[in-house]
Order: sequence, then C-alpha cells, then structure tokens
Amino acid sequence: MSENLRIVAYTETYKDAFKTLNEEWILKYFKIEEMDRIALNNPKKYILDKGGYIAVALLDDEPVGVCALIHCDYPGFDYEMAKMGVSPKVQGRGIGKLLAEHIIAKARFQGAKRLYLESNKVLKPAISLYRKLGFVQIHGAKSPYERSDIQMELLL
Repeated sequence: MSENLRIVAYTETYKDAFKTLNEEWILKYFKIEEMDRIALNNPKKYILDKGGYIAVALLDDEPVGVCALIHCDYPGFDYEMAKMGVSPKVQGRGIGKLLAEHIIAKARFQGAKRLYLESNKVLKPAISLYRKLGFVQIHGAKSPYERSDIQMELLL
C-alpha cells in the first residue's frame, strides 16, 4: 500500500466524495433507495449529528474510500458499520480493510459492544472481508433496504 494513504475524519470538504463513492457501487449492482438518498445527501444530519462518524481514505490527498459508523436503532446494537465505498480504480489494494478496521477501532473507542452491518451476498469481496474481520451472519433484523439480504454482527 502506498505510504501516501491516510484515513481522516469526514468534514464537509468530503461531502461530494462520500456521495459519489457510495453511488458508484450502489448503481453498479443495485438502485439508489430512499435511505441512500437521505444519508448520502445529508451525512451531517443523518450520521454525524446523531453521534456517528465517517472515515475518509485519502490517497495522495484524493478521497478514494469512505465508511460510516452510524448510531444504531436496532435493539442490542450500538452502531452500524455502513456506507462503505472504495473507488473502483483502487479496489483490491486493502483500502476497504483499512477503513473497516478504522471504523471498528472507533466503535471500540466509543464503548460499543456490538457492531451491526447489512449487505448483499452478491458483493462477495465485501462479505469475505467482513467475515475475515470477525463478523458473523445473524437473522431476524428488518432492513430498510430492498437490496439487503444478509445482516451480520461483530462482538467487540
């Protein structure tokens, strides 16, 4: 990995990158849903103001990846790891793993005990990464996303 990669906390400077990096993967496999529009168009209100956090991966100061830690409404979970997107031009270089590890560390720092995520089984590299990080599949959580066909948890 390049020594010019760093992960920083989201600021409004990265608002467009947060939206674009997520829309790239969503539109490649699925469609933009109402919950996407809400979160991607106003991450400050939907994520940050509710006690969440967004990490931005910068490669040579260009945003190439994002991942959010969203305060979770699901009973028994503290946070949801969500809205992870890595630019197609740098996928396969470990940036998603670094972002996920950063978000997990942030959740631990915030005192979280259980981290939740939802995804789709067609996203095989993502599911594989989540499993390598220790996430296990769970059942019974209701998702606001049509595309979600797998929910996972990580005990911290």
